[in-house]
Amino acid sequence: MFQLGKTIVSEDILGNDFVCNLSACKGACCVDGDAGAPLSEAETKILESIYPKVKPFLRKEGIAAIEAQGTWTKDNDGELGTPLIENGACAYVIFDGKTALCGIEQAYNQGEIDWKKPVSCHLYPIRVKDFTEFAAVNYDKWEICDDACSLGKELEVPVYKFVKEALIRRFGEDWYLELEKVAQEMKK
Repeated sequence: MFQLGKTIVSEDILGNDFVCNLSACKGACCVDGDAGAPLSEAETKILESIYPKVKPFLRKEGIAAIEAQGTWTKDNDGELGTPLIENGACAYVIFDGKTALCGIEQAYNQGEIDWKKPVSCHLYPIRVKDFTEFAAVNYDKWEICDDACSLGKELEVPVYKFVKEALIRRFGEDWYLELEKVAQEMKK
């Protein structure tokens, strides 16, 4: 672990390789698990405002879940997240054949909205936990992503480079440049 500004960063994001391999995993991270994608308070407001434009991109099961639970949920621990449909899939998930994709991102790609998707989804496999004085930046190793780890190793792409755009979105370009310096120092 090392400190970078007001973040405590796991060295695992520098020392592990990762490139999403949708052809192998079929987007399993959007359909497996026991909770929706983590959201910030600000993101809940965004989801409420963009839902009418995202709704046409969603499946009927997702629309039903959102209309029953809301555009976001709060779990027993007070954590905010995307709602889930009965089988555990994110309510915003859509499918291209057998591959899970994000309906929010599809609306973004079609120019309907200007918000790509929740930053926690954009950052995956990095998870950020905000505390009062700092944010913890960790690598979330999940066996469903083993193919992504293999592809990342083959292509020699460390986790932090794979999620560069998302890290800049979350922490800013200066923070990312500092992270790159740490990564270069660690290589020596």
